[in-house]
Amino acid sequence: MSIAANKVKGVRAALCQNEEEAKLSREHNNSNILCLGARIISPENAKNIVKIWLETKFSGEERHERRIKKITNFEND
Repeated sequence: MSIAANKVKGVRAALCQNEEEAKLSREHNNSNILCLGARIISPENAKNIVKIWLETKFSGEERHERRIKKITNFEND
Protein backbone atom coordinates (compact mmCIF):
# COMPACT_ATOMS: atom_id res chain seq x y z
CA MET A 1 0.00 0.00 0.00
CA SER A 2 2.61 2.54 1.05
CA ILE A 3 4.85 1.80 -1.94
CA ALA A 4 2.02 2.43 -4.40
CA ALA A 5 0.67 5.43 -2.50
CA ASN A 6 4.09 7.10 -2.42
CA LYS A 7 4.14 7.12 -6.22
CA VAL A 8 1.44 9.81 -6.10
CA LYS A 9 2.72 13.38 -6.01
CA GLY A 10 2.23 14.97 -2.59
CA VAL A 11 1.69 11.70 -0.76
CA ARG A 12 3.86 10.75 2.19
CA ALA A 13 2.49 7.35 3.18
CA ALA A 14 3.88 5.60 6.24
CA LEU A 15 3.65 1.89 6.96
CA CYS A 16 3.44 1.74 10.75
CA GLN A 17 3.46 -1.34 12.94
CA ASN A 18 3.36 0.38 16.32
CA GLU A 19 2.44 3.63 18.06
CA GLU A 20 6.03 4.95 18.09
CA GLU A 21 6.36 4.58 14.31
CA ALA A 22 3.03 6.34 13.83
CA LYS A 23 4.07 9.22 16.08
CA LEU A 24 7.46 9.65 14.43
CA SER A 25 6.03 9.39 10.91
CA ARG A 26 3.88 12.43 11.66
CA GLU A 27 6.38 14.42 13.74
CA HIS A 28 9.40 13.90 11.49
CA ASN A 29 8.02 13.18 8.00
CA ASN A 30 4.62 14.86 8.11
CA SER A 31 3.03 11.68 6.74
CA ASN A 32 -0.42 12.22 5.30
CA ILE A 33 -1.42 8.60 4.73
CA LEU A 34 -1.24 5.81 7.31
CA CYS A 35 -0.87 2.22 6.14
CA LEU A 36 -1.40 -0.76 8.45
CA GLY A 37 -0.79 -4.45 7.82
CA ALA A 38 -3.96 -6.38 8.65
CA ARG A 39 -2.09 -9.66 9.08
CA ILE A 40 0.46 -8.12 11.45
CA ILE A 41 -1.53 -5.75 13.64
CA SER A 42 -4.43 -6.69 15.89
CA PRO A 43 -7.63 -4.62 15.60
CA GLU A 44 -7.07 -3.16 19.08
CA ASN A 45 -3.47 -2.19 18.30
CA ALA A 46 -4.60 -0.71 14.97
CA LYS A 47 -7.06 1.55 16.80
CA ASN A 48 -4.29 2.78 19.10
CA ILE A 49 -1.94 3.41 16.18
CA VAL A 50 -4.60 5.37 14.27
CA LYS A 51 -5.42 7.44 17.35
CA ILE A 52 -1.76 8.36 17.92
CA TRP A 53 -1.25 9.13 14.22
CA LEU A 54 -4.29 11.40 14.06
CA GLU A 55 -3.39 13.24 17.27
CA THR A 56 0.28 13.83 16.40
CA LYS A 57 1.27 17.04 14.65
CA PHE A 58 4.28 17.73 12.44
CA SER A 59 7.13 19.10 14.56
CA GLY A 60 8.06 21.84 12.10
CA GLU A 61 11.70 21.52 13.16
CA GLU A 62 14.09 22.91 10.58
CA ARG A 63 15.76 19.54 9.89
CA HIS A 64 12.35 17.96 9.28
CA GLU A 65 11.28 20.86 7.06
CA ARG A 66 14.47 20.29 5.01
CA ARG A 67 13.58 16.61 4.61
CA ILE A 68 10.08 17.39 3.35
CA LYS A 69 11.48 19.99 0.96
CA LYS A 70 13.90 17.41 -0.48
CA ILE A 71 11.02 15.02 -1.09
CA THR A 72 8.92 17.76 -2.70
CA ASN A 73 11.82 18.87 -4.91
CA PHE A 74 12.40 15.29 -6.02
CA GLU A 75 8.71 14.95 -6.94
CA ASN A 76 8.81 18.16 -8.96
CA ASP A 77 11.92 17.26 -10.99
